[in-house]
Amino acid sequence: MTTGEKPHAVACVAHAEETVNELRTALARAGISLPSLRIDPVTIAREAPCLRIELGGCSVDQAARLAAALRSEP
Repeated sequence: MTTGEKPHAVACVAHAEETVNELRTALARAGISLPSLRIDPVTIAREAPCLRIELGGCSVDQAARLAAALRSEP
């Protein structure tokens, strides 16, 4: 990674963390918890990060709540 890429990578990680927090907050408002929600650590470790968000596993009840919340959005 060149010096010019490092600030970009840091900004990408910060944006991904903000996105995870926003998603976690929005899900909580809908009564949904995805305990495994996080930035995929493997994608952070790459020389040129191409970040992915892991939604992870959840219970059937949480999946049903998520589906219902998505159906009710415009």
